[in-house]
Amino acid sequence: MRQHITVVEYSPQWPLKYEREKEKIMAILKENCTAIYHIGSTSVPELAAKPIIDIMAVVKSLERVDAVSADFSEIGYEYLGEFGMSGRRYLRKGGDERTHQIHIFQMEDSCNIRRHLAFRDYMRTHKKEREKYEKLKRSLAKRFPYDINGYCDGKEEFVQEIEKRALEQYEKEKGNDTASKGSVGFKFTKEAADENRRK
Repeated sequence: MRQHITVVEYSPQWPLKYEREKEKIMAILKENCTAIYHIGSTSVPELAAKPIIDIMAVVKSLERVDAVSADFSEIGYEYLGEFGMSGRRYLRKGGDERTHQIHIFQMEDSCNIRRHLAFRDYMRTHKKEREKYEKLKRSLAKRFPYDINGYCDGKEEFVQEIEKRALEQYEKEKGNDTASKGSVGFKFTKEAADENRRK
C-alpha cells in the first residue's frame, strides 16, 4: 500500500508525542546522545502538517548507533541506515501510515544540524511564510493523495527558498556565518534537497 498523504490541523498533542518518543530514544542512545530535537512541521505551532513526528538526535558516534539498531526495532522502527544521505542514520515508524521518523547526525556535522534547526525556527517566527507553506501543503495533499514524489516535488522550490532565508537568519543570530565558508551551500544542493522536500 502506498503512503496516504494527509495534512491536518496543528495538534497540541504533537509536542507531547515527541516528548514520549524522546524518552525512548534517549534510553537506547544513552550517553552517546548529546542533544535531541523536535523538528519538521509538527514542531511548528499553528502549522498544519502531515501527522508525522520528526525527531533529530545528535550523537558522538554513528557506529555506536548502528550497534543498537536492534533496540530501535524493538520499539517499532525500521532502521534504514544512511538512506540516501551520507553521514546520517534514518529510522521510520508506522509503515505506510508513518507516525514517527528519526534523523541521527554525528555532532561534528554542524551543517545538517543547523539547517534543520534553522528551518524550524524560521517557520516558528514568520507567520506569512508559515501560512503560505500550509496553503501549499494542503493543495498538494489534495492533488497527490497517494503520490509522495508528486507532493514533495510541488514543495521543493518553496522549501529551498525558505531554507536559504532561514540559514541566513540563523547564522546571523548565532554570530557564525557558516554560509560564507561554502559548507551550507554544498550540503543543501548535493544531499539535503531530497530530504527537505519531505518536511
